[in-house]
Amino acid sequence: MAEATPILFVEYPKCSTCKKAKKWLDEHGIAYTDRHIVEDAPTAEEIADWQARSGLPVRRFFNTSGMRYRELGLKAKLDAGMSDKEARALLATDGMLVKRPIVVAGDTVLVGFREPAWAEALL
Repeated sequence: MAEATPILFVEYPKCSTCKKAKKWLDEHGIAYTDRHIVEDAPTAEEIADWQARSGLPVRRFFNTSGMRYRELGLKAKLDAGMSDKEARALLATDGMLVKRPIVVAGDTVLVGFREPAWAEALL
């Protein structure tokens, strides 16, 4: 990967997985720009772009273990056939609905922290 590519690290600082991911980036000397997912929530357009680059279904961008996800009954709504456009619009309303961390590096978008996938994509 080209060194010149700025990496965007989208996180919720209190999230234990985000802390682990950030520590991993630091340990591997990977420079990144930090972005607080609640204070600066991704827009529907950004999510659409990230989804296209990641090749993942929009469902993978939902924080399914989050309280807001459960409160809003989103699994049922997604299962009932919510469109990708509706899902992205909903994700953009609340950073706590978005799975984290997200790394955006050029054409690579990683959602959630899985060390083997991160190593393969970023090292």
